[in-house]
Amino acid sequence: MRSLMKSGLAASLVALTFVAACTQEKPKPQQQSSAVDQAPRKDELVKRGGELVKLGGCNDCHTPLAFDPKIGMPMPRTDRTLSGHPEGASEPTGQSANGEAVMGATMTAYKLPFGTVYAANLTPDLETGLGSWTEQDFIRAMRTGKHQGKADGRPILPPMPWMNLSATPEADLRAMFAFLRSIPAVKNSVPVPNVPPQALAGIAESYAKMAPPAAAPAPSRL
Repeated sequence: MRSLMKSGLAASLVALTFVAACTQEKPKPQQQSSAVDQAPRKDELVKRGGELVKLGGCNDCHTPLAFDPKIGMPMPRTDRTLSGHPEGASEPTGQSANGEAVMGATMTAYKLPFGTVYAANLTPDLETGLGSWTEQDFIRAMRTGKHQGKADGRPILPPMPWMNLSATPEADLRAMFAFLRSIPAVKNSVPVPNVPPQALAGIAESYAKMAPPAAAPAPSRL
């Protein structure tokens, strides 16, 4: 009888151990995250860049205006979005005085005391826009205030507020560049700035004295 009781008790213990093992939650295999998984998708990058370009008012200077007789005021030319000063467009007339700018009819050319400058073509056209620029060219240009980010490049001229963008997180600059590469390319050869060499040298010297502020850290993506 004792033998049978011992055998029954042993069997019960084995059964309980088996049930406990089956019901115990098994550890889940650790998922390894990669840089690719954490990086924003291209469509998200383009969307973010579009928002930043809009907030930055880039269209205010780089999208030409044309007079709309229906409403009696100039309106942005949606067929030439961010394509810069139209090739062959009229020059600003009048004299710049007391540091004030005289703007042309398309609002893409500016006559300033040191010369006349034109809004650049920001579309991805290979020959006349940013099509030949790399992402790093764009980031260096915004960081240094030099055309295409080249060490020997001419200064990016007012009224382009590159100083406001110099402290922008790199992730945001990358997003802006991704958006600019996504818009329709417009072939439009913008004139080179009509600025005397001595004025260019003076502006470059002023830029060199500006210590670029440290870029703010990019926000974490949880």
